[in-house]
Parts: sequence; C-alpha cells; structure tokens
Amino acid sequence: MVNTRVRLGNIELDNPVIPASGTFAFGYEFADFYDINMLGAVVIKGLTREERYGNPQPRIAECPAGMLNAVGLQNPGVDKVIHEEIPKLRQCFRKPIIANVSGFSVDEYVECCDKLEREPEVSILEINISCPNVKHGGMSFGTDPDCASEVVRAVKQVTTKPVFIKLTPNITDISSMAIACEDAGADGLTLINTLMGMRIDLNSRKPLLANKTGGYSGKGIFPVAVRMVYQVYEAVQIPVIGVGGISSAEDVLEMMFAGASAVEIGAANLVSPYACRDIVQELPRTMEQYGITELQSVIGEAHHG
Repeated sequence: MVNTRVRLGNIELDNPVIPASGTFAFGYEFADFYDINMLGAVVIKGLTREERYGNPQPRIAECPAGMLNAVGLQNPGVDKVIHEEIPKLRQCFRKPIIANVSGFSVDEYVECCDKLEREPEVSILEINISCPNVKHGGMSFGTDPDCASEVVRAVKQVTTKPVFIKLTPNITDISSMAIACEDAGADGLTLINTLMGMRIDLNSRKPLLANKTGGYSGKGIFPVAVRMVYQVYEAVQIPVIGVGGISSAEDVLEMMFAGASAVEIGAANLVSPYACRDIVQELPRTMEQYGITELQSVIGEAHHG
C-alpha cells in the first residue's frame, strides 16, 4: 500500500490533487459527475469585493497544447460566495476549501480576507496577485516585490488563516518575488498562473480575444511551471503548490520532485470534467511504478544527490 497523504503547513490532505481556481467553478457543480470528496481540497472560483461580469466576448481561444482565456474574474462577489456558494459546496464536500481572492487595491484584498476570516468553512486563503486579464489589479501587484509585500502584510493583519500567494510567471526573476512574499509573512506560495499570450484571426486580421491578450494555460506551459517551482523551492522555506499544465499522475510526481507539496489542476478540467478524478485514481499505481511508498517524502527529490 502507498500513502498519498501530504501536508500544506499544518493542514493534512489525503492526496495532493486540488482543482485550480477558475476551471472548477465553485466545486459543487462537479459533484454531478463523481464524488468530489476523493480530491485533496478544492479551490473555489476567484472572488472579488463586488460582483463582476468579466470581460466582453469572445474570451476563450484555442492554442496548440492549451488555450487562451480572458474571462476577467467573473464572480458574484465575496458576500454571495460566503452566503450562497460555499454552503452549497459544503453540502457535498467535507475536505478543506481554499478561497481564491483577487483585488484591484490593497483595501479590496483586505476587506475580502477580513470577511473570509470569519468564514469557518474556509481553510486557506489563496491571494491572486497574478491575474493577467484585468486592468489596475491582479498581475500589477505580482510583478513588483514591494507591491506584493504590501498586499501580504496587509492581508496577514486581518486573518489567522494560512495565506498562500499565487504568483505570475510573467516576470524575470520568480525567486525574488517568492522571497519578498515569504519575508512579508506569506505561509505558502502557489505557482504558476497563466502566461500572457495572443492569437490573431487570419481572416479578420484582428486578435481572436476581445481583450486582445489572454492567459495561456494547458500542457504547453508545464515545463515552465516545473522550472519555476524548482527555482522557488530552492529560494524559500514555505510550502509551494505547483500549477500549470498538469494532466496526469506522472505530471504530479514531476511537479512534486521539483518541490511542490501539492498541485492544482486547471485547464485539464475544461478538457474533461473527470480529469482530477482520473489523476487521483492513477496516482497510487504510478507511485508503485516508480517505487514510491510515501508521497510526502518525495517533495523536492530532484534537488537531492
């Protein structure tokens, strides 16, 4: 028998497989397909202070080995998430819930986190300072270490829950950003978010997305994500959740060898609603194939020897 349990700080997960924010809705929608309690945790759709309708259509475009999206953080706002969406998820899911928080100002991050601090069903706050599809927020905080530090310090003043900062890959030195977040008090990091990309329609000769640019996700970004997780693992002491192009149990192991304590599955959920289920089911067999009995023990394995 193999042991798939892992730890994110003081929180133990039955396995490291977590659906990423934005591709798993609020989680309960997938309960119609399978028992989502087989997952390690769930990250709910990103929330903001006010309701957002997102960017204009079209906001999805296909790419080789992935897709572009410029959804623009469409969500019902933090109050409705707390009072309506999280209770619906808790009716069918007993594992840890991670709330993904976005903002357009430090005050907005603080207000949302202050409200979520009083929500007992939320175990971890994932602070998104890396969304490339909105103006005057998101990634603008994630490309400046001083701005990122300001967000972390402000959020930590209003919550006792673990705070994981979601980092953008659209930066020259990911390690310096990770160190800045750790120094400011972050309890963990999530990386990577999407890469900036664009497609152009040959007939109209205009960008396919109404937003012109979008976030590139899917299998094509996996090597970039592995590299960045590897670098950040060497730079900080706090746990890392690895994200980006993961679509198999083998990918999970590779990401954990690079240094991830857990992983999030994003675009694969849009290819198949059973993606996370299949990876959870494959994981024990894949561990046996590679002679792994304790999954927690392989975190950062690629850095040894």
